[in-house]
Amino acid sequence: MKQKILIVEDEQRLADLHRDYLQQAGYTTECLGDGMLAVPWVRENAPDLILLDLMLPNKDGLEICKEIRIFSNVPIIMVTARAEEIDRLIGLELGADDYICKPFSPREVVARVKAVLRRGLQSAQTDQSLVLDENCYLATLEGKALDLTAVEFQLLSILAGRPGQIFSRDQLMDRIYTDHRIVCDRTIDSHIKKLRKKIAIVSPELELIQSVYSVGYKYKNP
Repeated sequence: MKQKILIVEDEQRLADLHRDYLQQAGYTTECLGDGMLAVPWVRENAPDLILLDLMLPNKDGLEICKEIRIFSNVPIIMVTARAEEIDRLIGLELGADDYICKPFSPREVVARVKAVLRRGLQSAQTDQSLVLDENCYLATLEGKALDLTAVEFQLLSILAGRPGQIFSRDQLMDRIYTDHRIVCDRTIDSHIKKLRKKIAIVSPELELIQSVYSVGYKYKNP
């Protein structure tokens, strides 16, 4: 299950460089060069992380970050050639998770992306006593193993990795069924129902996965 990185960068050469190195590291990527396109794309596609340039045509990175934080806590790494402390503080106040200042090496970008994604998942696991081992598809809650199928594990991993973020059924299907097979959207409902039952067996009082009427699902910290 590859994680999706959105690259918002108007310098084509730099965007291509980010894309090539991130894909080589095992991520899928999407590149946008216009600031006006970023927020609608994030709403529709729910990336795992955004690599966001500060200076963009039509809408700058700080404004994009501010708008995204209204509806999503997706990790955001700001990329900027302006290293002044005021820009750093403003960006972090608006919800940026990290900064990279130009010039930098593509390997540094990949390392920062891995670190931010790992930090976000570890934070969710620590808060919930939820541990997800993606190497063997093993999930434990409060020290007890959850007997999950591969699809159930992927659903829990996606939702727990972004506590509070709402995922539509289509977004969940796109992430789980990467071969683009034809699947009824109610299939997700069925898997979620089974996942909730297995969580309830281990911890009946926890309602970790919540339905958002007519939208989809989200993971809620207890």
